[in-house]
Amino acid sequence: MDSVTSDARTSQGADARTPLGAQADNGLKIVVVGGFGVGKTTLVRSVSEIRPLNTEETMTQAGVAVDDISEVRGKSATTVAFDFGRITLDARNVLYLFGAPGQERFWFLWDRLFSGTLGAVVLVDTRRIDDSWYAIDRLEHHGTPFIVACNDFGGSAHTAAQIREALDLDPQVPLLDCDARSRESSKRVLITLVEHLKTVYASQSALISTELAL
Repeated sequence: MDSVTSDARTSQGADARTPLGAQADNGLKIVVVGGFGVGKTTLVRSVSEIRPLNTEETMTQAGVAVDDISEVRGKSATTVAFDFGRITLDARNVLYLFGAPGQERFWFLWDRLFSGTLGAVVLVDTRRIDDSWYAIDRLEHHGTPFIVACNDFGGSAHTAAQIREALDLDPQVPLLDCDARSRESSKRVLITLVEHLKTVYASQSALISTELAL
C-alpha cells in the first residue's frame, strides 16, 4: 500500500508543527499491530502531529526466502523495530503511538511493546484475515483492550458479521473500516479506541468498587 498520506504536508509545514505543551502530563501509550504490510507505518505517519520515527529498512532479495511478500508485492521497505508518533487529545492528554513490526521473525518484540500499553489497534487487510489472528491472540493473552480497523486495499467487500466471525471477535470489540493513508480516517480509528477504552476501564472500576463493597 502506498505510504503517501492523502493530506501530505510540506517539509516546511512539518518543521512548523507545534511542540508538546509543558502542561501535558498524561501520556497514553497505544500500539498499532497487525500482519505484514497491512499499513501500520502508514497509519502512524498519517496521523502523527510530529515527524514520526520510523525504523524501516529496504527489502532485499535476501529476505525473499524469509518474508512472504506474495500478497504485498508493491512493498519495498519494512519496519524492523517499531514506528513512533504522537497526537494530542487535549491540553493534558497525549497519545503515544507505537507501530509494531508485522513479520513473524520480529514478533518477539511485541511483548515488550505491549508493556504499559493502554490499548491497541489491530489493523486488518481483509484479503489476508489469517494474518491478524496472532495479534489478537497476544492482546487477549495480555488482557489489553483493542479495536479492529479494516484497512481499505480495494479488495472484495465483506460484511461486518463475516469479519467478526472470521476473527472470532467478542461482540464488545469495536470494528470499523478505515483508510490508513487518510489523517481524518486514522484519527477516527484512534477516537474509536479512546472511547472504547473509557468504556472498558469505567466498567473495570465499577467492578472493583463493587467487589470492595462486598
